[in-house]
Amino acid sequence: MSDNHHEEDHTGPVKTPKQFLMMVGYSFVLPIFIIIGLVYFVTTDNMPQAGSSTSPEAIATRIQKVGSVEIRDANRELKAGVEVFKAQCAACHVSGAAGAPKVGDKAAWAPRLGKGYDALLTSALKGKGAMGAQGGGDFDDLEIGRAVVYMANEAGAKFTDPKKAEAK
Repeated sequence: MSDNHHEEDHTGPVKTPKQFLMMVGYSFVLPIFIIIGLVYFVTTDNMPQAGSSTSPEAIATRIQKVGSVEIRDANRELKAGVEVFKAQCAACHVSGAAGAPKVGDKAAWAPRLGKGYDALLTSALKGKGAMGAQGGGDFDDLEIGRAVVYMANEAGAKFTDPKKAEAK
């Protein structure tokens, strides 16, 4: 027989029986502690979700309806243009905030008046530039139209007040 006996040094991380017993113990004990910690974490009642609160006010805010229906009196008397202007438009159009043309400033209103009443009304109802949409707010579209006529006429236009359409 041949003498082809190879002696290789097979060594691993475990060199003594004590190390082997510790490795076996940790391989069973450590996962058990990890599982117990995860179960405790998941079942703890004192851990609300981030950004949530269990107060009745916070719950009511989170489950509130997305939209609402507002019923208005269709036969109420519509406001005059100057009243709507004072309530809705004056904040920006008196001071000229955010580039709004000031009431009575003929130079600022001239290019806008050249586009006509319909263009001005559309801008007021749908918004333009920094001005937000006014349609669907506290006032009827006709009332917003009256405010547009008031501001335009203060700048030299000769628009007539829009009238409520008669029912047929």
